[in-house]
Amino acid sequence: MENFTNEIIDTSQLPKFEEVQFTALHPNYWKVTLISCFILIVFICFGMMLGLIFIKELSEFQLELISLTTVLIVFILLFSRIAFRKKRFAFRNHDVLFRHGIIATNTIVIPYNRIQHVALHEGLVSRYFGLAKIEIFTAGGSSSDIEIPGIEKEQAENIKQLLMGKIQKQL
Repeated sequence: MENFTNEIIDTSQLPKFEEVQFTALHPNYWKVTLISCFILIVFICFGMMLGLIFIKELSEFQLELISLTTVLIVFILLFSRIAFRKKRFAFRNHDVLFRHGIIATNTIVIPYNRIQHVALHEGLVSRYFGLAKIEIFTAGGSSSDIEIPGIEKEQAENIKQLLMGKIQKQL
């Protein structure tokens, strides 16, 4: 214990993850998102129609319900587009980064030595467009796990192999 030192780290010299070149999701993932939004909008419109059927006398309320539904649909589409454009990912020598968020931007950095399992998922609509989602499970709970959607299937398989190789090297 006689050689113990506790030097101050100059935080201005640390590498910055903001300077990493992030990769955007595949453009076809926007189509997948639109299809999901369309399904949600159909349910909202169905609910609005039920509301209009049961409220026959109040024509002013019916107009407000239609206006509210229209505004809700516009917000759903707007926020879905913003969320799509903000999702980005990057793979570096020692870690994987995933950035997302609409109002607040969150960046998750996961070192390869914390990754325990990697899964590749293809949804019905995503498979039609040749896309997949990579799920990365880590030691330390579900809050540090990430899902990166909207990656071309072949690229997703390559990323999974890369991550599995990194996991094997750690063992």
